[in-house]
Amino acid sequence: MDFCLLNEKSQIFVHAEPYAVSDYVNQYVGTHSIRLPKGGRPAGRLHHRIFGCLDLCRISYGGSVRVISPGLETCYHLQIILKGHCLWRGHGQEHYFAPGELLLLNPDDQADLTYSEDCEKFIVKLPSVVLDRACSDNNWHKPREGIRFAARHNLQQLDGFINLLGLVCDEAEHTKSMPRVQEHYAGIIASKLLEMLGSNVSREIFSKGNPSFERVVQFIEENLKRNISLERLAELAMMSPRSLYNLFEKHAGTTPKNYIRNRKLESIRACLNDPSANVRSITEIALDYGFLHLGRFAENYRNAFGELPSDTLRQCKKEVA
Repeated sequence: MDFCLLNEKSQIFVHAEPYAVSDYVNQYVGTHSIRLPKGGRPAGRLHHRIFGCLDLCRISYGGSVRVISPGLETCYHLQIILKGHCLWRGHGQEHYFAPGELLLLNPDDQADLTYSEDCEKFIVKLPSVVLDRACSDNNWHKPREGIRFAARHNLQQLDGFINLLGLVCDEAEHTKSMPRVQEHYAGIIASKLLEMLGSNVSREIFSKGNPSFERVVQFIEENLKRNISLERLAELAMMSPRSLYNLFEKHAGTTPKNYIRNRKLESIRACLNDPSANVRSITEIALDYGFLHLGRFAENYRNAFGELPSDTLRQCKKEVA
């Protein structure tokens, strides 16, 4: 994959000592340590730009270097493989990322990565507050435990995303870029990731002007694995069951019961699509979310997503293999 993401204007190192590259990356892009191969001395290359709250980085170590990170704490790492491959180990699994694939690291994800000699990556460091703000701006619900993405993705899931990153890089290398423009681009990247990649964010739009509905939706999100009664929701919204039905019809276009079932199904699908979730069996996860009739659960799942839960899990395992 040959994309123009940061040019010579952003070059920091060329044919450089790997530890010098690593020290710079530790300062700007993310805390880590490196292990060099026993034979030879790789020559690293690095391009870097700070663009508002974003760090943009194009990096290659020139050798089979192992990178270990304890976690990014308050930032997400979006890593796109441009050349070569990168072995990722995490959550008891491993996968060789190739050009066209994308690794997304959550703030608390530990990283164990081994670069091939010809591996080159483009990295975007995105502060968690930017994703939080995107949730708020789009009226999406942010989970209490924080936003989490699956680790593995394909660029085909992000139609036009590389072109967007190209525009961001061009703007970053323009010396007169305005802060408002930088903030705008960061928001677009965050919204694009939340909209098009698998995460635990509910994109059901709720009205900021109705605190009762917001309160009920948040309660549902925090208790998806429990049996949620309509009486409890009506009590929470401080209204009658009939008024509760009208509230959901107005703001969600469905009944409270259907809304709860759909959110449970969406959460199950997110788990089945996430290799790091380590789903042991469909029966177990269905029961966890309160689906006691497995046949009806499978039927509801197929009606919602056009495939059986076993198909989703099989495809996820196939991609991991």
